[in-house]
Amino acid sequence: MNSRISIIGAGPGGLTGARILQKHGIPVTVYDRDPHPKARNQGGTLDLHADDGQLALREAGLLDEFFRRSRPEGQEMRALDPAGRLVGHHVPDEGELFKPEIDRGQLRDLLLGSLEPGTVRWGRALERVSGPDDGPRQLHFTDGTTVETDLVIGADGASSRVRAAVSPAVPQYSGISLLEAWFEDVENAHPDVAELVGQGSATAADGDRALFAQRNSGDHIRVYIIQRLPADWIAANNLSDTAKIRARLLDVFDGWAPSLLRMITGNDGPYVDRPLFVLPVPHTWARSKTVTLLGDAAHLMPPLGVGVNLAMLDACELALALAGSATIEDAIEHYETTMLPRSIETARALENGAEGLLERHDSDELARFGAPEH
Repeated sequence: MNSRISIIGAGPGGLTGARILQKHGIPVTVYDRDPHPKARNQGGTLDLHADDGQLALREAGLLDEFFRRSRPEGQEMRALDPAGRLVGHHVPDEGELFKPEIDRGQLRDLLLGSLEPGTVRWGRALERVSGPDDGPRQLHFTDGTTVETDLVIGADGASSRVRAAVSPAVPQYSGISLLEAWFEDVENAHPDVAELVGQGSATAADGDRALFAQRNSGDHIRVYIIQRLPADWIAANNLSDTAKIRARLLDVFDGWAPSLLRMITGNDGPYVDRPLFVLPVPHTWARSKTVTLLGDAAHLMPPLGVGVNLAMLDACELALALAGSATIEDAIEHYETTMLPRSIETARALENGAEGLLERHDSDELARFGAPEH
């Protein structure tokens, strides 16, 4: 109860952990590099699963509010072939709530609103962690300030700065690259794309190329253009602007239906380059007495619908372990004894999963298919 607990990263995992700790009367501080909560777009939509993400929200006392904000209709999924023909269609049953969708920004707002004022310290970008393994630890921030703490929880994602305190592992390029394209006011400005995508997601793939479109709230759709390419393909081909990238994409997707090509050419604004990185499998580390990891900092995997759910489940289990243990060291041991085997098993199952984003999906697969998480 008197320990100084520091969470690095105000994403879904870090905020879930903070909320559950505070529910148990345990003080915690969250540090995040963003200067304020509205500093940047938080990304697309997420599906929170009943057997992990929703369990964490129930423990946080936020599940009912999540259901009020979520979009169950977003569980609809459509599969198309390159000719634009519908080859698979999953329509959620009435009242189905296994994995309803919610925008990342809405989920973050829900979690932030549940915390005590001042819990999150904005504009604090971590540079490194120092100090002996038995503590106290020093947090060194890029602004030159330091903070002493008894427990460091790395919830700072793929490019975690906390990870280096326990593991030398660095993310590796998967060989698969995504370009994100945005479509605004879709019912009025892009009705053909809106009709093609429906209320949830639509995917088309031929084994080498793929499109994945996903409806967000606010009449917005994000399209992910998926290819097997070097990570630096844009710079290497001198594709310096949107028009050059678009011309290259039209050449790559030559022969695809015009209805699908509009998801490449009709976007509002520039493309966002998102090469996919993963951590080595298995990823583990010698247990520390004062540092642990959760979410992508611990087990960065292909974005197939599991990342945020595992991060929130990790955070829930760690917070409960801290609430129920006599010491921080005991809590870390209890948490990692469960988390590491689970994450290794999942990572092995998804080890080449980025390639699966390029594969065709039939009707039976659609309900299980994971959407890119960004």
